Amino acid sequence: MVVGCLALNASYEPLTMVPLRRALRLVIDGKAEIVEADQDRVVRSERLTMPRPAVIRLTKFIHVPRRFRRQVTNTFLFARDHYRCQYCGRHITELKPRESLTRDHLIPLSRGGTNEWNNVVAACSPCNTRKGNRLPEEIGMHPLTHPVEPHFVHLSWAVRRLTPTQARYIRTFYGSEVLHHLEQLEHRGLRTH
Repeated sequence: MVVGCLALNASYEPLTMVPLRRALRLVIDGKAEIVEADQDRVVRSERLTMPRPAVIRLTKFIHVPRRFRRQVTNTFLFARDHYRCQYCGRHITELKPRESLTRDHLIPLSRGGTNEWNNVVAACSPCNTRKGNRLPEEIGMHPLTHPVEPHFVHLSWAVRRLTPTQARYIRTFYGSEVLHHLEQLEHRGLRTH
């Protein structure tokens, strides 16, 4: 069953997932066309019957900036860091009941650090407490991976589930490597819920 509908730009670039009602409204208003439908389901109203859209394409091109900046949120940060503490390497599923995954600032905010992608990492609560407001080199705690700002498509899809039909459009536009990365994030996310 299709949970949401993949919305493509007029260029077929994947933009985002939209709720079914929004997708239907865009199609009915002539702002989008159905590219792929869930063959087993139809949507009926008093005057209209149409296939349930799985992928729609906007009829007019929408400009999306290449350097799409997304604010750091724990959801996206944890997905970027594969739900692992970047100091001890433990996965969120390995944490003890009173422990949690938290956001750590490499250069602490109290020492002039920022809340930017290149200054934050996922850290389990014990490691975050142990590091405190010190720099990694002061305490000898260095992250397992160098923190970078993820490509916007990784953030946009990090916490969404794609159907095989929808995944085909991600693969076509961004390549198999990006799709594989998104699938890894999806599987990791499902194991944590």
